[in-house]
Amino acid sequence: MVPAQSSARPPDAPPLPGSSPTAPVAPSQQLAVGWWALQWTPKVALLEDAVVLEVSASLRLFGGAERLVERVVAEAAEFGCEKVATGPNADAALVLARAGRRDGLNAPLEKLLDRLSYSTVTEIDAHSATLIRTGTKTLGDVRRLPRGGISRRFGKETLAALDRVYGTRPRAHEWLEVPDTFSARLELPGRVEVAEGLVFGARHLLTQMAGWLTARHAGITSFWLRWKHDFHRAKDIPDWGELEIRTANATRDVGHFTRLLKEQLAKLDLGASVDELVLIADDVVPLEETSGVLLLEKSRDAESVTHLTERLAARLGAENVVRGRAVSDYRPEFSQEWVPLGAPIPRAPAALPELLQPTWLMDKPVRLVMKDERPQYLGTCQPVAGPYRVEGGWWDRQGDLPGFVRRDYYVMHSEHGGLLWVYRDLSSDDDERSPWFLHGRFG
Repeated sequence: MVPAQSSARPPDAPPLPGSSPTAPVAPSQQLAVGWWALQWTPKVALLEDAVVLEVSASLRLFGGAERLVERVVAEAAEFGCEKVATGPNADAALVLARAGRRDGLNAPLEKLLDRLSYSTVTEIDAHSATLIRTGTKTLGDVRRLPRGGISRRFGKETLAALDRVYGTRPRAHEWLEVPDTFSARLELPGRVEVAEGLVFGARHLLTQMAGWLTARHAGITSFWLRWKHDFHRAKDIPDWGELEIRTANATRDVGHFTRLLKEQLAKLDLGASVDELVLIADDVVPLEETSGVLLLEKSRDAESVTHLTERLAARLGAENVVRGRAVSDYRPEFSQEWVPLGAPIPRAPAALPELLQPTWLMDKPVRLVMKDERPQYLGTCQPVAGPYRVEGGWWDRQGDLPGFVRRDYYVMHSEHGGLLWVYRDLSSDDDERSPWFLHGRFG
């Protein structure tokens, strides 16, 4: 079975975005549709103004032919492709799509094709002036003409095209391959004066990029949108402007890309009108495929939080949205730092000390009162574990935080305070008078 995703349109239909009336589909758009179609099957080919898929081996994976066609039809609309048809071979499916017939498998192929206009087959339509004089109107009429006469008068290729449509002669396809990097261009239908007006055209390119990423089973963490300024611009305005969009996690979500782009463009002054867009992406990251489980589906909350913080960073500035990052340091005060959201994440995580760490760390250690040589906090503190020595940092000092520390940490229990993280400050020369501090709490 070969569903044909055709961009062929009737003569009175408006042209697709980025195309001219004499070219129903732009080659770049047809190629983008082909990349997108690779998510359904590795056997995808470009055939005239259409994209054809051989999916007989994929039907079970996507729940059968009917369900697969429904998904293809729904998602193909994003590319401006409105005609999708199925058939026993690629040429038949293409002809049916051009004729507006979707299902080419519910009746004998000859019965479906014989009633269609011969204009649906390019090689035959080229001889329409002669065929009209003979009273020929349909493919069935052409098929009933003497084969020898067709071959002598119209050429062998016309007869071969007819045979391929009816499935009596096979066609060898050159299967599509996905490039390593993405670059797509779109000539805007009119001049755009305001930066936010670029979103519509950019979304068209983003949809193409999402198809390319789907074919590669990958996502991206950054892409570039470039725009060409109109020829009639001020001398101080460059030929091209550009904007880089970055994400914290690799994704191929068109909606998320569009929201980030809107936030950035809202703060931008073009300086001159724009008539062309280019989208470029090469920072490809393989996406881990996740499987659902029977009783509990994977939560998407983490992904939603990531998207929210990225939109805030785009609106408020990356330096105004920060995240915590672990630092390899035994001193609790220095074991975390706050960095801008867009700061690079180290490939190797920070090495953390193998110590019992409390759930809550005090903003500033609280000095404890002593009674009978035992620290007090909502009762007498009784040692549970420890001591754990932390010493070092003589080379460092940050603001009010001391650099050098020399402490013995204990896990202690208080009747009313629960499990506590307490240390004895040994930086004093007199260990007998070393003060005790509460630094954190467990639970």
